[in-house]
Amino acid sequence: MPLTDPIGDLLTRIRNAQHGRRTECRAPWSKMKEGICKLLKDHEYVAEAAVDGEGIDKEVVVTFRTDRLPLELKRVSTPGARKYVGAGDIRALMHGYSLAIISTSNGLLTDKEAREKNLGGEFLCTIS
Repeated sequence: MPLTDPIGDLLTRIRNAQHGRRTECRAPWSKMKEGICKLLKDHEYVAEAAVDGEGIDKEVVVTFRTDRLPLELKRVSTPGARKYVGAGDIRALMHGYSLAIISTSNGLLTDKEAREKNLGGEFLCTIS
């Protein structure tokens, strides 16, 4: 069954796995999903983000941290209502305690990195 919103599916899988008290979550692989999971790992929201398998069986595996509460993940831009922000319109969320992921011409960046590089793009999601 084809997905119409693969990023929303990834965020929902992560939310559901954490609320189900799982230690890890698996989702079908894509470059975008791998990039989002890498940003989560780089900013220490998850313990590990890895790619497992080859070819059509490739999956993104996210291992959760046990020392923090479940993540609050919100999809901002959806396939039916894309949300774009210019470089000057990007604001810090929750005074810097939250993370926004923006798809720019230089790849996936956090809100802070996009402001520093003066780049705008599609506002994918927020994580806190």
